[in-house]
Amino acid sequence: MARRPPMSPAGPQAGPAEDPAPAPVVVGVDIGTTATKAVAFTAAGELVAGASAEYPLEEPRPGHAEQDPELILGAVLECLRSVVREVGAPRVAGLSFSAAMHSLLGLSADGRPLTPLVTWADARAGEQAERLRAGAGGLALHRRTGTPVHPMSPLTKLVWFREERTQLCARVACWAGIKEFVLLRLCGELVTDHSVASATGLMNLQELDWDAEALELAGVTPARLPRLVPTTEVLPGLTAGAAHATGLPAATPVVVGAGDGPLANLGLGAVRPGVVACSIGTSGALRVVVDRPVVDPRGQVFCYALTPGRWVVGGAVNNGGVVLGWAGDALAPELGDEPEEELLTLAERVPAGAGGLVMLPYLLGERAPRWTSVPRGAYVGLTRAHRREHLVRAALEGVCQQLALVLDSMRATGLAVEQVRATGGFARSPLWRQLLADVLGLDVRFAEGHDGSGFGAALLGMQALGLVASVDVAAELVQVDATVRPRPADAAVHAALRPVFEGLHDALVPAFTALRQLAPSLPLEPGPGLR
Repeated sequence: MARRPPMSPAGPQAGPAEDPAPAPVVVGVDIGTTATKAVAFTAAGELVAGASAEYPLEEPRPGHAEQDPELILGAVLECLRSVVREVGAPRVAGLSFSAAMHSLLGLSADGRPLTPLVTWADARAGEQAERLRAGAGGLALHRRTGTPVHPMSPLTKLVWFREERTQLCARVACWAGIKEFVLLRLCGELVTDHSVASATGLMNLQELDWDAEALELAGVTPARLPRLVPTTEVLPGLTAGAAHATGLPAATPVVVGAGDGPLANLGLGAVRPGVVACSIGTSGALRVVVDRPVVDPRGQVFCYALTPGRWVVGGAVNNGGVVLGWAGDALAPELGDEPEEELLTLAERVPAGAGGLVMLPYLLGERAPRWTSVPRGAYVGLTRAHRREHLVRAALEGVCQQLALVLDSMRATGLAVEQVRATGGFARSPLWRQLLADVLGLDVRFAEGHDGSGFGAALLGMQALGLVASVDVAAELVQVDATVRPRPADAAVHAALRPVFEGLHDALVPAFTALRQLAPSLPLEPGPGLR
């Protein structure tokens, strides 16, 4: 039935009311480790369109984790084209960017990649990181830059390149990350924002400028790094080629944006003191927004910039959903390529504590709170009575226990924790939701309908473009759809196991160190006579 035009107090209107023009949107582009997502949001928080494109993470040698930056650029353009086609170019008020932190890429003078993109997961700088950490200035470096001295950081990667690829280093005109490369191709400007820069180990938190001592260690000068800008910096527009490739006008404003971790806090509405954002995807993290840089005297948490006057403090763990993926491959290969649901069903059969079985889930080394690449994964307490379901349950509990150690470290710096908001692929599992609440011993709230860092990037873009007064609106725009409360009996079991879990790391360091030294002589694949 046709909609009747509204009646005015004076009688029938002369004609039908015109539909209002659709609200403008800001497109948040989130450049992740394995995929790029573009999402278009209105200032009211309405998701209008979205697109994603995947790309591989290459591991050509043990400890290496690399990507082709041109493939990632192609994924960004593909996602933007798709979203622009759906919403219409006139509706796009601007673009704003998020990216995985800690990446490193060597560029020639004309902007061509001279190296693969070295990602956060790359561990080749382990020896350099351990040496810097053990040195007299290691902790001071962490305190000045806010970035732990760890193989993930571009600082330690640069030391590795300087020591192991001397001739290549001499050819590199500028070192940058993936977001800087994408913005260079889209806008013709080589800039890095304070958020991404604060995760490099090269920027002084207090001065918001490159740290002279860190640059000396890395063997670079400011001239070989991008220009530093605030996260709200607006670039004048797109190059002619980028405009043609995306379907947008060349004058479209481009907001530089920030790192994906800090922006995930915006995407969850975790912008107020005491509200912790928790994400578990391939890896995991806990973060809280503060109004000034917070330095951990023990060096156990990071501090990264978000916007002027806002900082994010927390810790990231290497091993999140990747642990469940490993369990499928190693413990249940017969379940096929997507065994997660069946594995979770197995784990549900086992009570809290996995029958006294503990897993240290350090399959990819580890980051917070100890920030060392030495540890490896381990099962401790294994008996003949344990079955596959116990091993899966212990793996999930290990991931949550590691996040609980990060939470303890955040509290040790004096940060109050009143509420946890969570997101990530794990949130689809009722078991993992409950397990996280039980292990943390806190209510965990889940917000549906917002795309984490992508929404955070869009919100930051809205502030930069004047469409919202402040990113504080995130607290109102993001609605909590579900709250999971800890079960007292299970929470008590996990609390009792936490000292055991924490102590195993230190107890096993000698074994981890010896295995690391032996690893090159211990092949993974069976010999010809054993196949």
